Amino acid sequence: MNERTSPASQWISGDSEINAINIHFLRTGHHRSAVIALHGLMGNGACWTPVARALEHEYDVVMPDARGHGLSSAPAEGYLYDDHANDVLGLIEALELSRPVLLGHSMGGMTAAVVASRLGASLRAVVLADPTFISPEWQREVYESDVAEQHRQALGTGKSELVAQAQLRHPHRSVELINLIAEARLQTQMQAFEVLTPPNPDFRELIRDICVPILLVLGSKGVVSPETAQGLQAINPLLSYTLIPDVGHGLPYDAPEQLAAVVNAFLRSLTGP
Repeated sequence: MNERTSPASQWISGDSEINAINIHFLRTGHHRSAVIALHGLMGNGACWTPVARALEHEYDVVMPDARGHGLSSAPAEGYLYDDHANDVLGLIEALELSRPVLLGHSMGGMTAAVVASRLGASLRAVVLADPTFISPEWQREVYESDVAEQHRQALGTGKSELVAQAQLRHPHRSVELINLIAEARLQTQMQAFEVLTPPNPDFRELIRDICVPILLVLGSKGVVSPETAQGLQAINPLLSYTLIPDVGHGLPYDAPEQLAAVVNAFLRSLTGP
């Protein structure tokens, strides 16, 4: 494992060999309790920057690039949720993280749920920000859509054009974040879209198997509905949920301060080490 200080922010930039590939990560450090932040499809660890800044005073925020994303390796195959979960399990072991918190958005939220269902009390808690908890019919619709082809076309576009397009679509996002998202997209390899192959893990079974506190964060215009959240709460009383109004699926991008505040409040409410 190699670690070095990132000169831009004084965060640690590291690489670890896990499952025969290289996983790159950013880490705020400072020997505090760890929060592992898992990004969504077409993102990377750096896309958590605004959230991590708000959390780093109390936590060591570890932000890996999923395989096929960012500066991590891009093997020819192996991009299903079990593969992503195995990488997170390997990273926890490689970095010797004791009872970390998992924080996952979208694809990263589903990955976090898979990891948490396996690790039991080895985790402290799990925060799922609008994870990909969608029906089999919706999964098939996404898989058969042109989302991968749109990405293929985006890879032939310069970063400046992607930034300009994003500024028009999302004028409320900071210039820094828009640049980070554009760079992450250009670093996402086409094989990463294998994760969209149905079926997803059964999220109800995953939630049932998690034995640590779970916070489900919803956007009022997001993927997971309050009705779904209530159903999951009935399955596992360790789950609570909160809704951030006027926000869609992009919670870490469109409401990073609100998301960080919700995460901080949840973690402070936990009892025990």
